[in-house]
Amino acid sequence: MIFEPYDIIVVGAGHAGAEAAAAAAKMGAKVLLITQVLDNICQMSCNPAMGGVAKGQIVREIDALGGWSGIVTDRSAIQFRMLNRSKGPAMWSPRAQCDRMLFSANWRRVLESIPGLSMWQDEVVSLVFSGNAVSGVVTRMGHTIPACAVVLTNGTFLNGTIYVGEDSWQGGRVGEAPAVGLSDQLRNMGFEVQRLKTGTPVRVDGRTIDFSKLVEQPGDFNPAKFSFSDTIPLTHQRSCFLANTNLATHEILRTGFSRSPMFTGRIQGRGPRYCPSIEDKIDRFSDKDHHQLFVEPEGWYSQSWYLNGFSSSLPLDVQLVALRTIEGFENARIFKPGYAIEYDFFPPTQLGYTLETELVENLFFAGQINGTTGYEEAACQGLMAGINAALKLSGKGAFVLNRSQAYIGVLIDDLVSKGVDEPYRMFTSRAEYRILLRQDNADQRLTPLAHAIGLADDYRMHRVEEKQKLIGELIRVVEDLPVVPSQANGWLEKHCSAPLSHKVRLSSLLLRPELSLADLEGLSPELSSAVAALPLDLRQEVHQEVETTIKYQRYIEKEQEVASRIMKFENVVLPPDFDYFTLSALSYECREKLNRYHPVSIGQASRISGVSPADISVLLLTFAR
Repeated sequence: MIFEPYDIIVVGAGHAGAEAAAAAAKMGAKVLLITQVLDNICQMSCNPAMGGVAKGQIVREIDALGGWSGIVTDRSAIQFRMLNRSKGPAMWSPRAQCDRMLFSANWRRVLESIPGLSMWQDEVVSLVFSGNAVSGVVTRMGHTIPACAVVLTNGTFLNGTIYVGEDSWQGGRVGEAPAVGLSDQLRNMGFEVQRLKTGTPVRVDGRTIDFSKLVEQPGDFNPAKFSFSDTIPLTHQRSCFLANTNLATHEILRTGFSRSPMFTGRIQGRGPRYCPSIEDKIDRFSDKDHHQLFVEPEGWYSQSWYLNGFSSSLPLDVQLVALRTIEGFENARIFKPGYAIEYDFFPPTQLGYTLETELVENLFFAGQINGTTGYEEAACQGLMAGINAALKLSGKGAFVLNRSQAYIGVLIDDLVSKGVDEPYRMFTSRAEYRILLRQDNADQRLTPLAHAIGLADDYRMHRVEEKQKLIGELIRVVEDLPVVPSQANGWLEKHCSAPLSHKVRLSSLLLRPELSLADLEGLSPELSSAVAALPLDLRQEVHQEVETTIKYQRYIEKEQEVASRIMKFENVVLPPDFDYFTLSALSYECREKLNRYHPVSIGQASRISGVSPADISVLLLTFAR
């Protein structure tokens, strides 16, 4: 036998596949990662950036759990920005522009360094089953490789079709073949299979862009980083730039509508609502005379620039002529056209919370085949699928995060409970407990959980314990230090803050929105000394956490109370095979939905579309004993 049996086979080496393989191997499983092209591991097919609003929180959660996306991003970043600084800390979201080729190379270096993880360049064309469980894969080269579990992370490759204007061809990415066979096999087994669409913009030759006509967008003055480990922040950065379309751009783009696969109906799959193509934007928002574009470099030394906001499947000649009407792009040349891709996905209501399929035991789905869009959404699913596959094979319980623990919990609950009718993208608005789920406290929320299952190492756990100790000590300093009017009023006047009429604690001044903890160091030498005594590698994190904890303490406590109250209902278990048509007090739509999805708990049932609060009351009366 050429291939010995493996514990877990991961199919696809994008962001989901890489995290799944790394996590499972790190937890002791013998893993084989199969991908069509080993040189394209974790290729950033679209924008070469990680993070952003809500997505940055996910990357920090992946890192806190012991995943690799944050570390690889820090090692590959060319710019770092903390978005939404003007809003509260619950909305702060880290984002890093990356070197596309370096990102892929760094991920491969990580995977090749993990004991127990092997790789094989090939295509999986079918699965092997033993009864109702998966037992291996068959590859394009004709190899049958046995395994106890399989994680499918095929991205946009399942029966992928690429569109540029009136031209179309089969492919998972430009220059790469589609994955054919798996969808049909699983459909024949009873899986529901649907189609979605996504797209990407032209890549522009930077030597032909007049950057003097664009608005520069530099990185943060003191850039932070993603990983809670000892990765090194950037010391120099590449700038991004801003540009705008105009009415002339829109008119030229409209001339291509009659040849557009979107408008002629050749593309049936629905695309992402919040990342539409440029032609979709000017059609839906015809009253707008311009749309903002983000001009982003693809590497430290690359002349390829990504035109974020100009995704298109229009004919190439239309793309190019329209591009040259944009100020700064009058002489632009392109390296690669924009294109759309339509692909198969499996509605995620066919999964359990571990991302194991309900129809086939030990078969897990992760990433875009579950109807999501984005590297970050894919990576966190891969991580959770890899963890749960390894745990199941070792006879241990499932690892599931709830909505008050992590954005990852929100994402998976949304997918499993609600399903998708368009590519799912994470937003802060999807999380009802976002004050608890901040990017700065991901390690405190999740590293102890990951350490308990053997994914986060002792160094990570020790670092979290040390950080929590230092946070507690500094909070006590701020809460104990007295401030008298004679000491503070002159200083407060300079900071445009109301004077004191009586002695207060330093913490009460920190509640004022116009004052920060850094400001108060100028008022209190004792506080300044306490901050200076913090270890340098933890100082910024502790400083931020103390300020946030004190300023938002009442909001945090209120949200924790709400989460605890709801969790009482969340954990009311529903029987797996119950016939809900026997409960006549439920609405007919509710009975249909519950019999279709069979939620595991009342919490999950409450988030299914069509299940009303009155229906939940009936379920509580029936099952909450």
